[in-house]
Amino acid sequence: MLIVFKLLGSLALLMFGMKSMSDALQKMAGPQLRHVLGAMTTNRFTGMLTGTVVTASVQSSTATTVMTVSFVNAGLLTLAQAISVIMGANIGTTLTAWIMSAGMSFDISIVSYVGFFVGIILIYMKKHRYIGDFLFGLGLLLLGLTTLRMTGNEMDLGHNETVLNFFSSFDTGSFWTTLVFLILGGVLTFCVQSSAAVMAITMILCSSGALPIYQGIALVLGENIGTTITSNLAALSANTQARRAALAHMFFNVFGVLWILIVFHPFVKMVCGWVGYDVDMTKDAVTPEVFMANATKLTFVLAAFHTTFNVINAGILIWFIPQIERFVCWVIKPKKVDEEEDFRLHFITAGFMKTPELSVLEAQKEIQSFSERMQRMFGMVQDLLNISKTDRSGKADKNKEKIDQEFNKLYTRIEKYESISDNMELEIAKYLEQVSDAHLSDETKAKIRAMLREISELESIGDACFNMGRTISRKYNAKQDHFNERQYSHLHQMMGLTDNALTQMNQLMSGRKEAYDVNRTFNIENEINNFRNQLKAQNIVDINNHEYTYAEGTVYMDLINECEKLGDYVVNVVEARMGTRQRDL
Repeated sequence: MLIVFKLLGSLALLMFGMKSMSDALQKMAGPQLRHVLGAMTTNRFTGMLTGTVVTASVQSSTATTVMTVSFVNAGLLTLAQAISVIMGANIGTTLTAWIMSAGMSFDISIVSYVGFFVGIILIYMKKHRYIGDFLFGLGLLLLGLTTLRMTGNEMDLGHNETVLNFFSSFDTGSFWTTLVFLILGGVLTFCVQSSAAVMAITMILCSSGALPIYQGIALVLGENIGTTITSNLAALSANTQARRAALAHMFFNVFGVLWILIVFHPFVKMVCGWVGYDVDMTKDAVTPEVFMANATKLTFVLAAFHTTFNVINAGILIWFIPQIERFVCWVIKPKKVDEEEDFRLHFITAGFMKTPELSVLEAQKEIQSFSERMQRMFGMVQDLLNISKTDRSGKADKNKEKIDQEFNKLYTRIEKYESISDNMELEIAKYLEQVSDAHLSDETKAKIRAMLREISELESIGDACFNMGRTISRKYNAKQDHFNERQYSHLHQMMGLTDNALTQMNQLMSGRKEAYDVNRTFNIENEINNFRNQLKAQNIVDINNHEYTYAEGTVYMDLINECEKLGDYVVNVVEARMGTRQRDL
């Protein structure tokens, strides 16, 4: 039992160390990773190279794959770009196998202790805490590998008759044996959600002489398929393109397994020859020392096979990316729904929390969608005013009924959008609260505070639009007299200024804030304020001159004032995104 717990504990150390390293690296290079993925995927070869480098850097193909799926979901990468990046991720993850094979073959515990010592010093130095987190994670990884190697030696599986009899009961040359171990590797990886842990177990079994090389490599092939489950789970609640990217990842690995099974034994013998491992050596034919010396090379055989297989597979499939893209598009058809009318978060995927930087990116894309939706809502208010202006006097009852139906239908849509804006604010805020529970940098904390302010102001824009729609509806249904032509002209002019402010806001939300001139928004806001003051003074004069009744003037000014409030909310959104206030300029 003690040995079993040491085995499980060392695996836990290994997995936690890898996760800590990956998280620390992504925190250090979060924005840069996003820009690298966007800038270096101009063609299939640079995309594959990018996926390789990023995965080797963050030591997690899962992180790269989930990040890539999220970028496709957010519209930052095309499907073809994502496929090339995922191909590269499969190559980059092979570095992990080489690190583990070194840890299984040599005593590297001293390096882990140095990592702990230096790491804890840097963690308490706020400026370098992410480097400290990385070194601490590296120390845990190496300590886990050292403990695994020692535990494997204690278990002495090479002399355990029960274990030896179990594995020897399988015919090494049988295709069905390869298939059984392939499925077993896939199931184990799916269960523990870590191909590194299953690779470590495989290395222990092989290096102890208990597991023949052919079955060990079959387990490695199964790990390649099992690890694709993660990206497919991440894409379940994502959009169509993201689910296609995840399916392409699975197709890539399954295709590789299919062709390698055809040349399995010759391919394994070729890799063994490179490493210097005698694949035909049996335990009874040589002394135990010679047999174990040969068996210790198996960890490098596994790493070499893993790298060679993935490089060749990528080299074959990189020429067929357009065909893979067409295949996944054929398998996964887009949903035929009116996404504009049905409330659904497009970019935030539930059930799978990523690193804070990636989560903030998804929330920013969702806020951009929220902002665009609010401008569409304001456009509906303008259309509602135009319909209410329609002169129904002297028209046939049938035409009057048609106008009423059109008006009521549009007002119902405005009501629905108001409800959607409330739900979007709550859902995005809830997501940002979950993100804020993680260990965040000061920059990311500031981003989240700004985003919470943005969604609050965007929801206020929705409220202002609904208030205007409700005011127009009350006037229309009360059968009050129309505004005069000058009032309509002023309303359209004010709404035009407001719509221009919303357009400027959406340009900022969809672009880089460094390229945005914030003075454009402030100038429009000043125009709105001055025009409102002018109309307010003119309204009193017109009422006194009996141009229209006081009640009509009140409704008219209510619409003007709501436009002015909406302009203020736009300025607040812009200030939150830019990280400044008007009075600071």
